[in-house]
Amino acid sequence: MLDWRFYKAIYEVSLHHHAIGTAFSDIEKVSIPSMVVVTVGLWLLARPGGSEKWKLAAVSGLGSAALALGINRLISSAIWDRRRPYLTHHIAHPWTNSHDPSFPSDHASAAFAIAFAVLAFDAVAGGIFLFFALVISVGRLFIGAHYPGDIGGGFLVGLAAALAIAWLARPAVALLVRHVQRLTDPVLAPIWRLRTR
Repeated sequence: MLDWRFYKAIYEVSLHHHAIGTAFSDIEKVSIPSMVVVTVGLWLLARPGGSEKWKLAAVSGLGSAALALGINRLISSAIWDRRRPYLTHHIAHPWTNSHDPSFPSDHASAAFAIAFAVLAFDAVAGGIFLFFALVISVGRLFIGAHYPGDIGGGFLVGLAAALAIAWLARPAVALLVRHVQRLTDPVLAPIWRLRTR
């Protein structure tokens, strides 16, 4: 199986270069929560009464990630409950011990969903998010959590979720943003005024 061969090659590299695996393991512990916090930060950085693009990006990113994780649950419960590679091949892997389904990768799905959704509204911010989604995905391979195919599946699920939310559901997202900013803009406006003095 090609997926296993790639996994094994990456596994051997990560064991030989233990510092790389350890670094990726440390990154993985904070990767998705950090992406969520930064995505929420886009909303906070949007000037009250100004352009809504970062607010749209934030809501679309979070909605896309939620949809991607929901799609993953559906895939693993109804289509393919793939075991983690280290469980299937009985490998003692030093950086991971999860027993939830391997396909598709939740980390890759959520990271790419957020990145592609942000990209729909801001090319620079989206490019930065895509870079970090790639780092997260490569990290999932180096810590031995997934086969490469699991990461590819996560990429596709994330892209599909972002297409659904950021493009197809954009009118609904815009309506939600308009309602929520009525609550947040009065709170954030004084902070922005202090910042610009």
